[in-house]
Amino acid sequence: MAKKTIQRNGFRTNESIVYPAHGVGKIVDVEEQEVAGMKLELFVIHFEKDKMTLRVPVAKAASVGMRKLSGEDVVSKALTTVRGRARVKRTMWSRRAQEYEAKINSGDLIAVSEVVRDLYRSQSQPEPSYSERQLYEQAIDRMSREVAVVEKITEAEAMAKIEKAIESSPKRKRAQMEAAAAAEAKAAA
Repeated sequence: MAKKTIQRNGFRTNESIVYPAHGVGKIVDVEEQEVAGMKLELFVIHFEKDKMTLRVPVAKAASVGMRKLSGEDVVSKALTTVRGRARVKRTMWSRRAQEYEAKINSGDLIAVSEVVRDLYRSQSQPEPSYSERQLYEQAIDRMSREVAVVEKITEAEAMAKIEKAIESSPKRKRAQMEAAAAAEAKAAA
């Protein structure tokens, strides 16, 4: 017996959504619980990759930043964003790390793509620090999950698409060619 679709506040069961602190999840049910003598309606959201279930009060969904998936136009804008030039502020790493963390947890796909763009390192660049790598992996994971669901592809395909977009940046291509030419010149010498 199939469950009936329930709709509340513009969200409905079996719909994928974005919860800012955890990324893409799926509303599996709307349930009622009694808390401190009051009846509360809760969205039951399952995050498959994290193997986690979260209950969010229906009335608080908007205020916690829960939102519908981005449209294809926003996804293409995010892919264009990662092609852009990295904008790294000249502030202390701890301050930048806080800003990156805030962008990742904002749930905004464009903000997450900015973190991916700014923290991406090609093979020719120096190895990133542990905390830089952690933030980058968190950001690209969030981005690839949403891109995968929106474009109906696997997460691996979404990850490859994002990395291809990053590599297709004209400035990055030029830097790769210069590094390859320098390596050839060094080998020839």
